Amino acid sequence: MWWGSMPMAVNTFLEEYDFEGKIIAPFCTHGGSGLGSSVTDIEKLCPDAETADGLAVYGLRADQAGEQVAEWLEKLGLYGENQDREEEIQE
Repeated sequence: MWWGSMPMAVNTFLEEYDFEGKIIAPFCTHGGSGLGSSVTDIEKLCPDAETADGLAVYGLRADQAGEQVAEWLEKLGLYGENQDREEEIQE
């Protein structure tokens, strides 16, 4: 997270590649702003992609976020018993 949104390098990356039909799962560490406007910014830059629920971890607690990350990935179907979206994402 960089001042309420994504760093310009991420914006540039999203502008340079075709994400049509892809799933973008935003995540970040932050100092208090959460995901800020990142999800909206991603949707504007990649209108033909699906934006999954994001994860924002408070930076000072990042070293303790393993379970939170695992739960988020499992909710997205990318980890654990619910890996139902893995094949869809890899296509």
